[in-house]
Amino acid sequence: MIDRRSALKLALSSAAAFATSPGFAQTAKPRTRIVFLGTKGGPRIGVGASNPANLVVVNDTPFVIDCGMGVSRQLVSAGVPIPSVKYIFISHHHSDHNLEYGNLFYNAWVAGLSTPIHSFGPNGIEAMTKTYWELNKFDVETRIADEGRPDPRPLLVAKDITEDGVVLQTPDVKVTAFRTPHPPIVDNFAYKFETPDGTVVFSSDTAYNPKLAEFAKGADVLVHECLYLPAVDRLVIKTKNGATLKKHLLESHTTTEDVGRIAAAADVKVLVMSHFVPGDDPLVTDDNWTEDVKKNYSGRIIVAKDLMELKLPV
Repeated sequence: MIDRRSALKLALSSAAAFATSPGFAQTAKPRTRIVFLGTKGGPRIGVGASNPANLVVVNDTPFVIDCGMGVSRQLVSAGVPIPSVKYIFISHHHSDHNLEYGNLFYNAWVAGLSTPIHSFGPNGIEAMTKTYWELNKFDVETRIADEGRPDPRPLLVAKDITEDGVVLQTPDVKVTAFRTPHPPIVDNFAYKFETPDGTVVFSSDTAYNPKLAEFAKGADVLVHECLYLPAVDRLVIKTKNGATLKKHLLESHTTTEDVGRIAAAADVKVLVMSHFVPGDDPLVTDDNWTEDVKKNYSGRIIVAKDLMELKLPV
């Protein structure tokens, strides 16, 4: 017969064993997750997917990568309070990646932000931040006086990235920048996030770049932009500047077949395709996006959708 004390010990030991079992670990709240806030490539605004933006959350700390139009609303739609954002990373200074940078911070401020947000981006983000405050000086100072809000200007701490290397190190995350070509833009950075649950690499917009595979080697997740040639051909037919646009797109983005080459060379566990070029062709299916990738890469492929969430470890 088991007495009450022995029964209690048995129950506690069983609970401890269950808590450390693989099945329990899979149901525990993930420490790291990725949310694809905006998956459409390019600056055009449409009724479908939102413009480029991604989110990494590590131990409840949000890191925003790129600020295309709509990023603030997408954060709200994802259930992430805007004032909880702690870090912003801009990959390059194309408008579909930085246009809502200042306004994202502003929206956090009017929603109650009282702690700093640190931002990182290619050369020019410090100047952009200063100019943003000059542009909005009247509104900001009016709200400080009229609504009793704290001065937001010291709370946005911007830092230019001028070379490859580690740009941020916290107890939970190391972020490394890697310059990759996006002609004619030279100051363009991919980012690697090393977290307790795995490594995530965001390609940025980029021409086909085998060195990016070296940067992403062994990553758990590679989020890579992609270009689908047949859809580009359809786009340029109906565009006034079609010939010039096609030349730019082919020189500065990565075809789906080449995305597969990068993922295979990097030997990543999961390839996430995003920043679709073009991103608003209704004739393109998920199979279209992946068919040429599979010529070179046999791993898991995800075709990102707005507000889709991926939990780590994968």
